[in-house]
Amino acid sequence: MENSRRLARVRELLKQEVAEVIRQELSIEDVGLLTVNDVGTARDFRSAIVFLGFVGTPAQRKQALSVLAERAKLIQSRVGRSVRLKFTPELRFQIDDSIEQGNRVLAILDQLEHAPTPPPSPSAS
Repeated sequence: MENSRRLARVRELLKQEVAEVIRQELSIEDVGLLTVNDVGTARDFRSAIVFLGFVGTPAQRKQALSVLAERAKLIQSRVGRSVRLKFTPELRFQIDDSIEQGNRVLAILDQLEHAPTPPPSPSAS
């Protein structure tokens, strides 16, 4: 139980610190708007996947992933200075499309709700 609470605390701390470093290091004009939605860590804290929300153009999305890959070590070292762990996790970045997919599902449901209903077919007697 204590271990799962520690894992949750470390994940939240990493989430906050990575978000702050991204805010300071990356320009919205270049990479769009990035938000840190979640951080998944290995149990030994040696690696972590940072799930990012993204708002911007397709070109900015592509640029964001390449810039994050280039600067992963820099971001990792900045996070390591502010988060005291035995090992600073190796960071990988992934765009989280779950919100976008949820919005698409909601739009489809909304269209279905407002679509005209076809008249009932005459019953064959």
